[in-house]
Amino acid sequence: MSRTRIAGIVLSVAAAVAVTAIPAASAVPAADQVQGGGASQPIVIGHRGASGYRPEHTLASYELAARMGADYVEPDLVSTKDGVLVARHEPEIGGTTDVAQHPEFADRKTTKLLDGVPVTGWFTTDFTLAELKTLRAVERLPSVRQRNTVYDRRYQIPTFQEIIDLVRRLDKELHRDIGIYPETKHPTFFKSLGLGTDQKLVDALNRNGLNRPGAKVFVQSFEVSNLKQLHRQLRVPLIQLTEATGQPYDFTVAGDKRTYADITSAKGLREVATYAQGVGPDKNQIIPRDATDHLGKPTALVKDAHAAGLKVHPYTFRPENVFLPADFRSSADPNAYGDLFGEIETYLRAGIDGFFTDTADIGIVARSEFLNG
Repeated sequence: MSRTRIAGIVLSVAAAVAVTAIPAASAVPAADQVQGGGASQPIVIGHRGASGYRPEHTLASYELAARMGADYVEPDLVSTKDGVLVARHEPEIGGTTDVAQHPEFADRKTTKLLDGVPVTGWFTTDFTLAELKTLRAVERLPSVRQRNTVYDRRYQIPTFQEIIDLVRRLDKELHRDIGIYPETKHPTFFKSLGLGTDQKLVDALNRNGLNRPGAKVFVQSFEVSNLKQLHRQLRVPLIQLTEATGQPYDFTVAGDKRTYADITSAKGLREVATYAQGVGPDKNQIIPRDATDHLGKPTALVKDAHAAGLKVHPYTFRPENVFLPADFRSSADPNAYGDLFGEIETYLRAGIDGFFTDTADIGIVARSEFLNG
């Protein structure tokens, strides 16, 4: 990557952060070109919104991703104490809100087992929606994304309904159909507390007319049993998320020995196709890194998934060197921008059908360059 191009990335990112509204670009593809279950080109998914530029899972982050051209915005859904779906990456919110600065909630700090691991902090399950609305979001990675910290404590935690309402407003303003790609987080954890999120998600989609063929919605989960249940209730595509190591937590609870590696084998993918329409793997499951942290040879995952009739939407593409393989780093500075364009192009050449990215603007340009180059 040339110094000129790196400088261009920095300037484009700075411009994105500086503005609050970006006009709809004529180059943004029509909705029917990127619709799930028949897309003519890979989809760009705004991972937690535009989390490279705004604190994640805020209305500001989702709006910016949409204005940058993202085909879908991705909210992670967790439950409040009173059973309302809100967007947070984890039920523990100590690192993504200013809750530690609220003395009235000091006694809510606790330790819970989250997927079998002790986690200490403040949990959405101990707060009503009204209480959560008194908190404000903060940047989760302040040492990496210092620029984002200027937006700390400006935005509330949004409900799922508020996200749907935002997307509908932007659909009209931007004259295109923006998709929603919700994830049901830790379903076994929430179910164990009597706060299961899956039925609430189904109810929300039904209430908003989004549980129908053709609705621009994907639903995703790292667990399997809840996706199989949702398969019986939803008429939108489901995505089985996988990790590079370990196994789904519902398998752990059930004593099932299968791992994510088993799920992404040719045989496992054929089983996934009985209840889902795609997989969302860790990108390293598609192209693993070698001992020097460079990209190695692609695995058979994309080929096997396509043979099973599944879409492939890997995660997560981020511009900072700390997240990039050595092939695309610009310097030894872990927080400097590297060649995310190059990394995305490499994965597009591997045949992926879409990708999650913290920087939707870079994703849109990278896709355009790949398709038109």
